[in-house]
Amino acid sequence: MKLAALLSGGKDSVNAIHIAKSRAWDIEKTIIMKPENPESWMYHYPELNIPETQSKLMNIPYKSIKTKGKKEKELKPLKKTLKKLKQKEKIEGFISGAIESEYQKERLDKIGQDLDLKTFHPLWRKDPEKILKKQIEQGFELIITQIAAGGLDKSWLGRKIDREALKELKQKQKEHGVHITGEGGEYETTVLNAPLFTGKIVIKEAEKQMETPNRGKYRIKKIETQPK
Repeated sequence: MKLAALLSGGKDSVNAIHIAKSRAWDIEKTIIMKPENPESWMYHYPELNIPETQSKLMNIPYKSIKTKGKKEKELKPLKKTLKKLKQKEKIEGFISGAIESEYQKERLDKIGQDLDLKTFHPLWRKDPEKILKKQIEQGFELIITQIAAGGLDKSWLGRKIDREALKELKQKQKEHGVHITGEGGEYETTVLNAPLFTGKIVIKEAEKQMETPNRGKYRIKKIETQPK
């Protein structure tokens, strides 16, 4: 079965592709949605050209699509792209990294139904803590690139999610209600290394930009790839 995969640059979309590949699914292309609106309801706001670099490191061709990022309207470019991929490259379905967002899953499934494409969400309703633990064990290098929650401060920006960070996130969940995988928008991530990557992404220049004590972004300004 030929499939496309949504790729945001974050941990969930890369993990979904990793799982798909481990099942010997054929990923023909990644689709990288680039919302102009950082507060997009559907898509992770990508830093620099990291998703494109990730796709190259996974040896998967990619298609980058700009979207205004306006609620509901931001689905049209994705649907149009999937329709073209079905016609030209004969894809039969697509993959997402959705875990708990009914809003995202329902809309992606609706696109699939309209275009007669199968939809796959390998992480859907899986235990959040187990997902992160497994990624850490498998060698994923994940860093936090955005925060928006009580209990998370400037020190979390650019921080690697390792066992210690996971332990602290569990405590933040108890104290502040922070979702362990950031499903409520508490934080977003960028993947610098993963088992599928032929090399790793190295950040050469970045800046922490804070709006409030608990809301900010890790702006990645320059990257390069290096051998593992």
